[in-house]
Amino acid sequence: MGSDIQVLESAVVRFAGDSGDGMQLTGSQFTTSTALSGSDLATFPDFPAEIRAPVGTTFGVSAFQINFGAREIKTVGDAPDVLVAMNPAALKVNIDNLRNGGLLVVDTGSFTKRNLQKAGYTENPLEDGSLKDFQTIEIDVSKMTLEAVKEFGLGNKEALRCKNMWTLGMMLWMFSRDRAPVQVWLEKKFSKKPEIANSNIAALNAGHAFAETAELSAAIKRYQIGAKKTDAGLYRTVTGSQALSWGMAQGAELAGLQIVLGSYPITPASPILHALSGMKEMGVVTFQAEDEIAAICAAIGASYGGALGVTSSSGPGIALKGEAMGLAISTELPLVIINSQRGGPSTGLPTKTEQSDLYQAVYGRNGDAPMPVIATRSPGDCFEVAIEACRLAVKYMTPVMLLTDGFIANAAEPWQLPDLDALEPFEVKFAGTPAEGEEFNPYKREEATLARNWAKPGTPGCEHRIGGIEKSYDTGHISYDPDNHQKMTDTREAKINGIANDVPAQTVDQGNENGNLVLVGWGSTYGPISQAVKAARAEGLDVSHVHIRYIHPFPANLGELLAGYDNVMVPEMNNGQLKTVLRDKYLLDAKPFNKVSGQPFKIQEILDAIRAEFGVNTQQDSAQEQGAA
Repeated sequence: MGSDIQVLESAVVRFAGDSGDGMQLTGSQFTTSTALSGSDLATFPDFPAEIRAPVGTTFGVSAFQINFGAREIKTVGDAPDVLVAMNPAALKVNIDNLRNGGLLVVDTGSFTKRNLQKAGYTENPLEDGSLKDFQTIEIDVSKMTLEAVKEFGLGNKEALRCKNMWTLGMMLWMFSRDRAPVQVWLEKKFSKKPEIANSNIAALNAGHAFAETAELSAAIKRYQIGAKKTDAGLYRTVTGSQALSWGMAQGAELAGLQIVLGSYPITPASPILHALSGMKEMGVVTFQAEDEIAAICAAIGASYGGALGVTSSSGPGIALKGEAMGLAISTELPLVIINSQRGGPSTGLPTKTEQSDLYQAVYGRNGDAPMPVIATRSPGDCFEVAIEACRLAVKYMTPVMLLTDGFIANAAEPWQLPDLDALEPFEVKFAGTPAEGEEFNPYKREEATLARNWAKPGTPGCEHRIGGIEKSYDTGHISYDPDNHQKMTDTREAKINGIANDVPAQTVDQGNENGNLVLVGWGSTYGPISQAVKAARAEGLDVSHVHIRYIHPFPANLGELLAGYDNVMVPEMNNGQLKTVLRDKYLLDAKPFNKVSGQPFKIQEILDAIRAEFGVNTQQDSAQEQGAA
């Protein structure tokens, strides 16, 4: 390569290979080096559901995409500028995403007749002219990796596992990234197997050296992407699952409570269980139950005992928890229910992202069983939303559903560590022993919030019945009285509806508080909607963006705010669920814009939908959209 360094504002790189090629590890290490360089970034791990699909097949392709730049990055990018394809199947699955003129790096050593057949190729794409629209670098990475690590005496299979590090070394050189953090990580990870650590380091250095010395093409340059100007502070790269776990622990501390997580492993919620189980020094208790029902019931039991119960799952597991959620609503105990949404229905697409559990969250229980529902929009936002879920749960004595999704759970972004001392505590006051001559009523309510008494078991004089059978409003004893059931049902609903007045007023994220068109989003659609609206406004289109955190109840001013726009569009990764809830609440004739492919929205898709609303030709040069990614 030439010695000239081309300065870029941003770039999108996608690593793709077989599940055994270590693409997630490669991407995460490239991310670490990029974060340490100060660039802003967003990542998208995209991996199969199969534990081990047949080697070389399209079913087993795993990919990792990173968008990084010297400016604010809100999405993972629409189309990669660079695609690294470790085998024919990876090329087959990902080539349509690579932008025209983009750089394609392929491992020719894997393009054997057998691998081509398994990927569904009848002709070798490296030879049939089908890649003419791209800059292509063909390297026998397998051969070069074997050569780089031969002195360490590894078997052929083990040696080839180092080829992801060879490729990473090449990419680190191409984008002027430091190898040192990767080397430190390898030495630590394989401290008990130094020959493996040294082999991977040798492969990393060999890939870097090859890129530095080989004259691959005069048209391919080395790139430099600088640091983003940021506020002073301490930053680290976080995934949504990490930030959510930290937020739960912090929320419990602000409430003055111990946190108890009852959970059952399920993709993509399991990392929350993993993260919280490593926080015992903060008083976090985790319980991996035998099934989903036991997990939530254990969390409810913990809340009854005076702790803050938390349970986490994904759509299928949330369905199994349905009856116990009703129990938590009936008993009016605080509980945080984390739903990491994934493609459905049923098992659906376990490792792909979706927003299709909104109906389930708002409506999905037997009886009239209202529950607050809030949603996080990005990995970093998870920390704040988790604290808010804890606050609402203990203040209003209610379970709270916190919606995240597979994209947010696994994606990463730089996050400025907050000033924990500045966070406002919301310490719980438990019911005390009743005055002499008084009888304890567990359903005696705080006037402003309608939250009931919370008595720790063992508090003298606070003995009471607990369970799912309806209780008397006046005594807390079991009651089948029809008028009492009506009153308790109305009270539980009024308690939840009152939360609308205790959350921030809905604001406009971008644009005006009235106008022609507003895009209303929730959850992980935030990035692509934000950037599409930004691009459309730059074209002079009268469009705004409203993003909702509080879904049930909605903020008190939301209906009035949305009434100020002539047209409302709701982009979401389902078949129109928020649109239905908005219509239910406000009789709002919102237009849905839906995507249920298991992949996040692209900026271009939403921008084209905006342009269509204004009658603007969508077939425009996409350079602006690429720059907005």
